[in-house]
Formats: sequence, C-alpha cells, structure tokens
Amino acid sequence: MAGYLDRIDRNTPGPRDDVSPLFADRTAFAAVIDALGERCDPLGYDAIAGIDALGFVVGAALARRAGCGLIVIRKAGRLPVPALYEVFVDYTGTEKTLELRADLVAPGARVLVVDEWIETAAQAGAAARLIERAGGSVVGIAAIHADGSPGARALGAQYRLVALTGDLGC
Repeated sequence: MAGYLDRIDRNTPGPRDDVSPLFADRTAFAAVIDALGERCDPLGYDAIAGIDALGFVVGAALARRAGCGLIVIRKAGRLPVPALYEVFVDYTGTEKTLELRADLVAPGARVLVVDEWIETAAQAGAAARLIERAGGSVVGIAAIHADGSPGARALGAQYRLVALTGDLGC
C-alpha cells in the first residue's frame, strides 16, 4: 500500500474506515488524487459525478485536476428543483435515496462516477443508474477503496471499477 494511504484511520468501529485524516494532510490528499486520476485518465470522461457527501471531496479534486465539470448526486430532499431519484439499500441495510438534477448531464456525456468508499456498491450503482437515466454514459466508477463484496464484484463486471485499496483495488 502506498504510504499516503496510511493516513486512512482503519481503527474505527464498523465496516468503514475514516478517510478524513487523509483529506486533512495536503501531501497525502494530493497523492491520492494524482494516483486515482492517473488510473482514471484513460477512461476519457467529459464530466465527473460525485456522490454525496465524501464523493464530493474526491470528485471535486479529480474534476479540478482533469479540467472538467462536477455533477453532484445528492441525498434525498437536498435539491430545490425537480430531480430524478434512485432508491437503494446501503451497507447498513438502510433504504436510502439519491437524487440528480437531470439537466446537468449533457446527452451522451461520458461520465466518471466517484465516491470515496465502496462496500456493497449499492450507492455507486444507484448513482450510475441516475447518470444513465439522465442520458449520460458511465465510463467508470472510481473510489479510494472498493471491497470485494458480491455487489462490488457485480458492479465491476458492469463498469470499469478503479480503486486504490481493497479487494478490488489496483
């Protein structure tokens, strides 16, 4: 594992690790964005879709690096305009909803979906479906970490899945 990834706090209760120490360290954060960006560059995307909330952090940094726009995929009830939505069951077993302002996706746009952590892949899958329903084409899904869960493996079979750590990581 690359040294900058040591900034991830892996001593947390439950199935998720805390990436906020990684974000707070400017050198480590720059290194993770560069590493993830280099792996995603060959996908040839027009825009990045960041998933609420920590996917916004990674997605915004990747979009800035790539010189493209950021499409935000929000949690339910956060958009003040009509939106497309997808319901999914997250890694805790809780039903949740993601929303997308559909007019932000240009017809045929090649979109990279970004989140910080993929456990079951339910949230990333819901985000990809939203992009496709809005008329975009999902060229890949990127995250700092991707577990080897059945859902993540199925997502990786459907889309190019790029991750720096985890069972499905590079």
